[in-house]
Amino acid sequence: MSRARVAVLISGRGSNMAALIEAAKDPAYPAEIVLVLSNIADAGGLDIAQAAGIETAVIAHAPFGKDREAHERMIDARLRQSGVHIVALAGYMRVLTPYLVETWAGRMINIHPSLLPAFPGLHTHQRALEAGVAKHGCTVHLVTTGVDEGPILGQAEVEVLPGDDEDRLGARVLEQEHKLYARCLADLVGALGD
Repeated sequence: MSRARVAVLISGRGSNMAALIEAAKDPAYPAEIVLVLSNIADAGGLDIAQAAGIETAVIAHAPFGKDREAHERMIDARLRQSGVHIVALAGYMRVLTPYLVETWAGRMINIHPSLLPAFPGLHTHQRALEAGVAKHGCTVHLVTTGVDEGPILGQAEVEVLPGDDEDRLGARVLEQEHKLYARCLADLVGALGD
């Protein structure tokens, strides 16, 4: 079986990346993680990827200053060098320019810790608690030029419990993220193969 070649872009610990790597260990899973790329040289997820035998790369954004597109052109070149079919953002903490988004349109996905369209952007768990919602969760979506606005591929809900704080709620959402992301990536591979 030919599997889709996936790159994961991270900026930190890479827990969602690790969940995708774990899912891809199953030979029946339709995708393989062939590259983990970070904009941060000491991102913890790089060590996890290396320990799993996955190629890693660092393309720091700081040397490019305000020229975000130049940074993304280097990323795109590295993705192409690795023969990547799909890009999965997993805690990649950079707002992308239209250049990279449009280059990978329909083949770039992101996981976001809220039930979009509610709470795009940062600090989602705290914002959910402040809003008093009964349900919170996570969303996998295609990446478009609007932040957290792309077509939704899947969602998972958790109940907001009495006494929840940001950490407790966030931990329950993260458990769901790990399951949802692997499922949605597999679904996207299937959809692109049709």
